[in-house]
Amino acid sequence: TSIVKIYHSQSQKYIHKQRMIRTARIDRMAMRAIITSTRRPFIGPAYNLAKKVTPKISPTEAAALEAGTIGFDRDLFSGNASLSNLKAKYQLPKLTPEEQKFMDNEVNQLCEMIDDYEIGSRRDLPKQIWDYIRKNNFLGMCIPKSYGGQGFTAHGHSQVVQRISCRSGSAAVTVMVPNSLGPGELLVRYGTEEQKDYFLPRLASGEIVPCFGLTGPASGSDAASMRDQGIVVRENGVLGMRATFKKRYITLAPVAGVVGLAINLKDPNQLLSGNGGEGITVVLLERGHPGLRLGDRHDPVGQAFMNGTVEGEDVFIPLDKIIGGQARAGFGWNMLMDCLAEGRGISLPAMSVAASKMMVGTVGAYSRIRKQFKVSLAELEGVQEHLARIGGSTLLLQSSQALMNAMLNQHEQPSVLSAVMKQQLTHRMRMNVNDGMDVLGGAGICNGPANSIASGYMSIPVAITVEGANTLTRTLIIFGQGLTRSHPHLLDLIKSIQAGNDQAGFNKALLKLMKHGFSNAGASAYRALIRSRSPSAGDEYYESQLNRLTSAFAFCADVSLTMGGKIKFAEMLSGRFADILSNLFIGYSTLWYISSHKHVKGIDTLRDYALQGLLAETEEAFFGIFSNFPNRPLAWTMKGVTFPTGRTYRKPGDDLARKVAELVSTDNAARDLLISNTFVSTDLTDRVALIHDTLPKAVRADKILKALRKEKRSATDVEQALLDEVETAREIIIQVDSFKGLGQERVPNFDQNTRPALDSIYGNSPNAASAQ
Repeated sequence: TSIVKIYHSQSQKYIHKQRMIRTARIDRMAMRAIITSTRRPFIGPAYNLAKKVTPKISPTEAAALEAGTIGFDRDLFSGNASLSNLKAKYQLPKLTPEEQKFMDNEVNQLCEMIDDYEIGSRRDLPKQIWDYIRKNNFLGMCIPKSYGGQGFTAHGHSQVVQRISCRSGSAAVTVMVPNSLGPGELLVRYGTEEQKDYFLPRLASGEIVPCFGLTGPASGSDAASMRDQGIVVRENGVLGMRATFKKRYITLAPVAGVVGLAINLKDPNQLLSGNGGEGITVVLLERGHPGLRLGDRHDPVGQAFMNGTVEGEDVFIPLDKIIGGQARAGFGWNMLMDCLAEGRGISLPAMSVAASKMMVGTVGAYSRIRKQFKVSLAELEGVQEHLARIGGSTLLLQSSQALMNAMLNQHEQPSVLSAVMKQQLTHRMRMNVNDGMDVLGGAGICNGPANSIASGYMSIPVAITVEGANTLTRTLIIFGQGLTRSHPHLLDLIKSIQAGNDQAGFNKALLKLMKHGFSNAGASAYRALIRSRSPSAGDEYYESQLNRLTSAFAFCADVSLTMGGKIKFAEMLSGRFADILSNLFIGYSTLWYISSHKHVKGIDTLRDYALQGLLAETEEAFFGIFSNFPNRPLAWTMKGVTFPTGRTYRKPGDDLARKVAELVSTDNAARDLLISNTFVSTDLTDRVALIHDTLPKAVRADKILKALRKEKRSATDVEQALLDEVETAREIIIQVDSFKGLGQERVPNFDQNTRPALDSIYGNSPNAASAQ
């Protein structure tokens, strides 16, 4: 094996050198061809045609394109992603000492206090939970210490939300929202000093609970089309606006003490006088503001977190209520996009990772403890398929979360990659929870204190929908916005077209774009032919595949530009490009992450299963593009250049699935890594705690039983004590909850014989009928 690795390493160095020489030759040939072509007379007409067919970029689109930062996404669109660069630039994020102390004390104490089933039954957090959250600065994690907040890093924020999510999704959402897209973050970045001094200490201390109103009946995913409008007026010498708004789906609105409100501001009488402008504007209104209505609740698929409406008609709002003051009038969309670029990469991904880890921890252990047909569920191949998918997927989610947190800790705001995180992690979490439910069977569908995943299962549509519905994010934002925002040359080309009189800029950008396409065509074909064929090379093998597919993606993305503005509406094609981009990010994240965990026994097995599946998914997306690209000659060209030898990858085999299933369902270092930073109560009357405590004992008990059968002997006293202990725990674990009454029956002294279905409709008493 060592000789193979040394040979492979030397071969890769030689191949890399030859590839650089070959790429340089291709670049020189491409440059000569392009320079010659730009001297031809078609460039001028091409510029004129481009001006006619290229749609104008709206102010809201421009704000979205300018929001956040560009980083690794640029590398992917350039075709030059590098694992070594990722390792050099980003370190595995760790909690600060203050964050770790908060996790070990306040967060764990909160989790011990939570009874998620009771929260769901009450449809609200109990007062003691609300008080604990507010008094212990849970709502001020992202507010600077100078204003009384925690000043946590992005990673610290993420891990707090993750751990609480293991106990209760509703409690996690309650903590998450004030620390995500809300008034606190907006105030820190854009508020006036007076606004910061007044609001931030109150938000950090929990004196007031914030919410943010953006979505309305006509503006869901298309939030920029909101019809909530404010007209600039001057009343009693005060410059303000008269606003009418109707917001819905606003989390924490029913209990909010201050509302951040997005309104489309109009100034028909030019009263702003150049200080600020028209457009989406964010104001802060305190509860009790004249005309502001709060309190009504929505019922989001039975979840208990507060969610409701924010409404008002012809409400007068002074312009000093605008976050940042009058000068920030019309700047609201830019503010929101900047904050979303960061927040979207933290909160919902943290909840998704938590749910997936709980599937590994609880479902994996349950499958080993629960027996059917005299064997553990984990020994049934049908169950092993579910467990393997959960294990491999959880590694992908955990890895991408770690890399995103590392980026955010360096104050990057990767708008495109944060969209990838939101869409991909919530989608893959949904698949993991579905697999978990299939394994639990009846134990998963009978709600009650003993069921740890039913509430999370019910809340999945919420995660899929909020902060940009997944369908929209996948088919319009990830690739559509990413192509324009992250491509190394496209935005310059568009700007030259939008300028209308920048022929020189157009020529220069077009030259770079054509060179980029030729270069990636050559690199794609070359890498496809010289890629590693030896999975035994481990990380180097997978890195070789990702490098090859990155060049292929960059080339195909360039070819997609031949569709012009039509690519924006070819959402199925765009969705496949988004899947490729997302998988490449997740794949590199996984190699980056496991490079810091090579000491963990079993990590290579998890890696193989996860990345083999990811490569097969990516290839399928490529071939979906080839089959459906409207220009057939270009489709054949893309296929021939990027996959010259045809299909390459297969999904992981059954033997590998069995190995991953065993890792998920037994106590070992790989499983410990997958369930790290989850909450497990110290109280063994808690069902999840009992399952975790019983797993290693159940594994030992199974070994004892196997030995007894093989050796044809009776158990020793010590062995029998362990067998009895496991059997007692198993009997508790397999039970599900039942109740004297539910719903309207939950009243003192409810008589079960008074249920309407027991009423006689034929004149006979129910008791008499039952007696017969």
